[in-house]
Amino acid sequence: MRHTFIIAQRVLAQLKGDRRFLALSIIGPLIIIYFLKLLLDTFPPMANVKSFTIPFCAFIVHFLSFILCAILLVQERTRGTLERMMIGGFSKTSIIGGYTLGYFGLATVQAISVLTESIWLFKLSYDIQTVVLMFMVIWLLAIVSVMLGIFISTFAKQEAHVLPFIPIIILPSVFLTGLIIQPGGLPVWAQIIGKCLPLHYAVNIINEIIKPEYTVSSTLVDFGILTGYIFVLLVLASLTLKDTE
Repeated sequence: MRHTFIIAQRVLAQLKGDRRFLALSIIGPLIIIYFLKLLLDTFPPMANVKSFTIPFCAFIVHFLSFILCAILLVQERTRGTLERMMIGGFSKTSIIGGYTLGYFGLATVQAISVLTESIWLFKLSYDIQTVVLMFMVIWLLAIVSVMLGIFISTFAKQEAHVLPFIPIIILPSVFLTGLIIQPGGLPVWAQIIGKCLPLHYAVNIINEIIKPEYTVSSTLVDFGILTGYIFVLLVLASLTLKDTE
């Protein structure tokens, strides 16, 4: 655990020193959400656009957290930082855990800022319990996205190698997870792929908690699966890290 906290402290110091990365991580989603507001304002008045707001905001956080974290970890590899850590006796699990813990604060800030802007900009009226649950969903998805970015970075030797993973992972998340259409109308194989993506469970939870008759028991499984992604990706990233060094 000591090595994990050492790496986390290093990551936090690095984030504080990289103002452009921090600006892109925090301000970027807010700008995109504003553009989303401009787009949804063009829809007919009878369209229920507010039901799409929080799921799309969750997707924006998912997308940016995944891409930015993956690219940053690849930069760490090209600089030889990860190799020096492993030579210095840091285990693969402590390296992955340290980077995840270091990005923990950033994911929290992203979730709070995105949810706050969305509620204000779209004039959403939800009770405190619903808002807290929405934050938990977006926050968990941000952590999963960080873990996914770390995992994908183990297969890339330079920043350009991250780009092919965008259509492979992100675009199916748009089309197959219920973000735009209900997946029930898709072919069975497409539904199976959609259920393998973390955004599917985040969208399910959000769609449930905004219902007036929402009960916690209706989302326990989805919450559990979304949380489970963190540990599964931690194990996968730890297993694949050595092979890419």
